[in-house]
Amino acid sequence: MRGIRRQSRNGAVLAALALLAVGLSGCSEDSGSSGGKEPIIVGTTDPVIGLDPAGVYDSGSFSLFGNIYQSLLTFAPGTDKPTPDAAKTCGFTDESRRTYNCTLRSGMKFANGHSMTAKDVKFSFDRILGIKADEGPAVLLDTLQSVETEGDSKVTFRLRRPDATFPSKIASGAGSIVDSSVYPANRLREGNAVDGSGPYRLKRYEAKGTAELVPNSHYKGAINKTGNRVTVRYFADPKALSAAWKDQSVDVASRDMPPADIAELSIRQSDFRVTENASANTRFLVFNVRDKSPVKDVAIRRAVAATVDRDAITRDVHQRTVESLYSLIPQGVFGHTTSFFDRYPKPDPEAARGMLRSAGVSTPVRFTMAYSKGAATDEEAALVKKQLESTGLFQVNAMHVEWSEFQKGRSRGAYDAYLMGWVADYPDADNFTSPLVGSDNTLYSGYSNDRVNKLIRNAQQSGRRDSATDAYRTVQKIVAEDVPLVPLWQKKEIAISKSSISGAQYLTDGTGLWRLWRLGRI
Repeated sequence: MRGIRRQSRNGAVLAALALLAVGLSGCSEDSGSSGGKEPIIVGTTDPVIGLDPAGVYDSGSFSLFGNIYQSLLTFAPGTDKPTPDAAKTCGFTDESRRTYNCTLRSGMKFANGHSMTAKDVKFSFDRILGIKADEGPAVLLDTLQSVETEGDSKVTFRLRRPDATFPSKIASGAGSIVDSSVYPANRLREGNAVDGSGPYRLKRYEAKGTAELVPNSHYKGAINKTGNRVTVRYFADPKALSAAWKDQSVDVASRDMPPADIAELSIRQSDFRVTENASANTRFLVFNVRDKSPVKDVAIRRAVAATVDRDAITRDVHQRTVESLYSLIPQGVFGHTTSFFDRYPKPDPEAARGMLRSAGVSTPVRFTMAYSKGAATDEEAALVKKQLESTGLFQVNAMHVEWSEFQKGRSRGAYDAYLMGWVADYPDADNFTSPLVGSDNTLYSGYSNDRVNKLIRNAQQSGRRDSATDAYRTVQKIVAEDVPLVPLWQKKEIAISKSSISGAQYLTDGTGLWRLWRLGRI
């Protein structure tokens, strides 16, 4: 099968990296708090948009949140089932999965010494839904109707409809618990102060610069050891992160380095470790389908889907460190299909021309395409633009936008189309459907399909998640017909660390957690 051969070819570098990681491994999994007093320096290009959990929904912010805030539930390494963290126990109390109860651990405290009670849990969820920030995580809590408390330790969630994925959602950054005596109820907190109960306390933060993390002595939860001191350095782009890695000014490099540098690591021998995790990091070309958008006509979007050459993108831009993606749900996540390959099996400009002609669309179709952070973004955008314009059917204004402005721009529908990566917040097919193509989706695309919404709701009701596979397959088929987005590629997460550092393999594993507390010095 053509797709199988393609996967094998594009996976060659990743396979080599995996072998390299095995060859260089052997560190203890106990990264505890042993080692020197100097903080471990972690470099990343994933910026933090904000420090208030009610106001942001992006991978960089959620990655930091998992270290400084605590949720009722979390994910243990290597598992996709939520386990108690701030909670002692949690569970559905009815067969319909519309009532979810949690009991807090005793003696919980925030890093500032204030007691954490059920009141704070209710407050945290109520303010997310009440503030409903444009760039916030309220979309993840769309099934939550109300939160009730009983005493200091009992919390009851009432859901609008059955949702078996609810435990996974509140184990993500959307479930971050804040101090109700410090955070305002009806607006976002200003400044860089953080009052959470996670394994780390944020000692100092400089936007787009550094985040200094020190162990939180008040932490009580699923983690046995709160880890070493860690300083996260945020780099403007992959090239800057790569330069820092090469001059050894960081101990760990995590998300993202230039594709050419990643590819070089598969053949270069040095004193470092490369770890590859199965986290599904995806990339999409998203369309604005609102009224008056130049790409509102589905024929235009289908023509783009029939023109884009994914293999050229993975080969020429990303040096085969990524794999072509032909569906909404990536490989490795249950429910994955190849719906776009089935409908648009190869780049076919003549087929695209026929689609536009049949729909009476005048050519060239002119639209803007924005893009922001990521590895090789300029090269990627330039190639997509070239592929589309070489047909004579499109004229694309590709524009690079700074990340924070990009987030604001797409939320208000400022771009006709945009390139964006998506990393799962929790390990479930729902995370690639509900927030991406459901009503009021976080892509702000304006897309809504009643049948898709119904299928998503039906899938959420299934306690046995694999039994929802048929519903997700149908969703993907409809998405390939409606084309609110075009999937481009997926890749596994790669972390590079000095040989003196252990625990980098725990930074990402598809659960959305960035386990900085697992890093240690050997």
